[in-house]
Amino acid sequence: MTEYLIPTAPAETEFTEKRSRFIGHVWPVHSEEEARGRIEEMRKRYHDARHNCWCYMLRQGGVVRYSDDGEPQGTAGQPMLGVFQKEGITDFVCVVTRYFGGVLLGAGGLTRAYGKSAKDALDAAGVSVVRPWTLAEAACPYALFERVKLELSAAGGVEGEHEFGGEITFRALLPEGGLEPFAQRLRELSAGAMEVRAVGEAWKAVPRG
Repeated sequence: MTEYLIPTAPAETEFTEKRSRFIGHVWPVHSEEEARGRIEEMRKRYHDARHNCWCYMLRQGGVVRYSDDGEPQGTAGQPMLGVFQKEGITDFVCVVTRYFGGVLLGAGGLTRAYGKSAKDALDAAGVSVVRPWTLAEAACPYALFERVKLELSAAGGVEGEHEFGGEITFRALLPEGGLEPFAQRLRELSAGAMEVRAVGEAWKAVPRG
């Protein structure tokens, strides 16, 4: 696998359906222990709620878990999980808390509500692509700094931590196969003065455009 998708950041959303209050949370996680910790955190925060349903999936080991937490079987955890599977998301945990409003929603209504809550939370969190990147750096004159940033963006790269001295040590992350085209553009831009060199590789999550 050359890349995979994860939630960009933790998120919380809420809506009401026939007086039942649904609160959705999603987090990126890296272990089952971390996922279980988030679930327990929500159980404590919403200890007075009727249901705290959850699901999580981890790329490492292919772990998939979900719970309806007292809702009719198949109406909560599975619909929530299905939202993330449809989007191809992994390394996440999602908890949807329901405060019962006194009106029965029926199996179909519950399935739709829990799915909507998970989708709303994922939309709020955003999606990032985790993939291998080439770490690159170059000595950059101040006069070309803004232009080099534009070229980097056009190459699909991401700025790193620059150093500012007599000239700029420009650092960037470039997608696989992107180093040489970017280096060629900077040579053209600087009349051969700028040389880009690879200094390593890293897996990094970058928000999907």
